[in-house]
Amino acid sequence: MRKKHRSAEVFSLSFLDVICCGFGAVILFYTVISAQSSMIRTKESQDLAAQVSRLEEEVLDGARNLVRLRNTLQQTESETAAAAERATRLIEELQRRREQASIYDSDTLAKREHIEKLKADVRALEEGRRRLEASAKVEMPNADRVGTGRASVANRRYLTGLTLRGKRVLVLLDRSASMLDDDLVNIIRLRNSPEPARQAALKWRRAVDIANWLVAQLPQGTQFQVYAFNTRAEPLIEGTGGKWLPAASNAQLDQVAQALDALVPRDGTSLLNALRAIRDVNPEPDQVVLITDGLPTQGATPPALRKFVDAATRARLFDEAARSITLKAPIDVVLLPMKGDLPASHRFWMLARNSKGAFVMPSPDWP
Repeated sequence: MRKKHRSAEVFSLSFLDVICCGFGAVILFYTVISAQSSMIRTKESQDLAAQVSRLEEEVLDGARNLVRLRNTLQQTESETAAAAERATRLIEELQRRREQASIYDSDTLAKREHIEKLKADVRALEEGRRRLEASAKVEMPNADRVGTGRASVANRRYLTGLTLRGKRVLVLLDRSASMLDDDLVNIIRLRNSPEPARQAALKWRRAVDIANWLVAQLPQGTQFQVYAFNTRAEPLIEGTGGKWLPAASNAQLDQVAQALDALVPRDGTSLLNALRAIRDVNPEPDQVVLITDGLPTQGATPPALRKFVDAATRARLFDEAARSITLKAPIDVVLLPMKGDLPASHRFWMLARNSKGAFVMPSPDWP
């Protein structure tokens, strides 16, 4: 029997196994490579996401810092504006202080220029006083008309040249709180005292005695009026404002004496309102006698806020009052000066001199 030859197969099982193994290896390799690439991309994505998050945080921090910077800038601008405003106020205050200093310098120069003149006038008055003391005693015209207890006042001779020569005499009596004493500390103490204590103050009693003395010297046929003033001026006898009183009437003189005894010093001083009272009486006086102790502390109306009145302001208030005078008659000044108030003597002396009146600073024991 003839043997059959086995045919050769190209795609045998072994060949297919090899081919499959090769393909499997390729697929495995590709799978491994793809997995690694995916891991790398995932890691890169995570890194990028982390960077993005970090950048977002930095942006948020920058935004918060920007807000803080804007707030700081606004606060700085506000502080700068406030500082500029304060600087402006300081510059204005400095300018005002410089102006005040220049005023003080001018006042000081004026004081130095007039102090010697004032001393010369005082020496002349003292010389006149000595001459009058050596002369015969002059009987005063109306001394017998003074009320009980005032005869000694009326009989005292006035030694400085003040005479009541007018036909219509107006007496202006300062009744402010400063008339209580010559010293500021005592004035503050007394102005808070009861009314009887203020009425009994030595300086005020001198002022009342001087007013009584002046009324006692009025010649027969003379008309007179007495106004008391502090922040405002009012007639001493109620209901007689703007009217002249006859000096020959003993009843009127007694009323004046009683009204003087009832006065109580209080409040500040308005010289402007006192001098305006000259216009109240009709016809106008031909002689005015002003009894006071220093420069005014207010003008026509009190200030809205109570504050310290310095020397420059008081001098300005005096000058304002002096400029308001329209009277051509003489104004005699009886000054009871306060301690340390040097400008008052000079200014009241000038007021009396410019009006051709007399300026008197009586000795402590007069009248």
